[in-house]
Amino acid sequence: MYFRMKIQAENIGKRFQNEWIFRKLSASFERGECVAINGSNGSGKSTLIQLLSGYLSPSEGRINWEKDGKSTAIESLYREVAMSAPYMSLYDHFTLKENILFFSRFKSFRNGADPAGISQIMELKKSEDKQLRYFSSGMRQRAKLALAILADTPLLFLDEPCSHLDARATKWYQELLLSNIEQRLVFIASNDQQNETFLCTGRIIMEQLK
Repeated sequence: MYFRMKIQAENIGKRFQNEWIFRKLSASFERGECVAINGSNGSGKSTLIQLLSGYLSPSEGRINWEKDGKSTAIESLYREVAMSAPYMSLYDHFTLKENILFFSRFKSFRNGADPAGISQIMELKKSEDKQLRYFSSGMRQRAKLALAILADTPLLFLDEPCSHLDARATKWYQELLLSNIEQRLVFIASNDQQNETFLCTGRIIMEQLK
């Protein structure tokens, strides 16, 4: 059973130098929700993902994270968060097996899954002893997605999850997410509403926050 996580955004906005990326977002999100963050390129989808996950601070407004009704300090929020995003990388000089073992030092896997079996779930078992620098972009994306989705965390953030995935791998992503979304609070930043955000019931349109 996951902690009951809640994120409360109060009139938040973000700017870089003198340019506002977005402003005036107020919303509350709770366990069990899957929220799509949609918008054109450069609209601030990734920025909002990083704010809600605690990686960035808002330029205005405030964000409060609650665990079982008690405020959670941002310094300890990382324990509750799993993320896959284009700007996050695994270790190229590690093999896939070594990356999985390294990840497992900081996050356990859902349902007590053994790290030794994660490469099988990724459908990359034959490549587990290969360094990631020799992986294709699709194989890298599959590895990043599986580590995030299978992490035993109540908060899950996915930014452009189907980038570099072919049709078969996209179906793999959809099935993996469907079987690992229960009782979590999930955010998916995407331009692809059909394939990436197919489970989302809530939606934020970035162009409406200008």
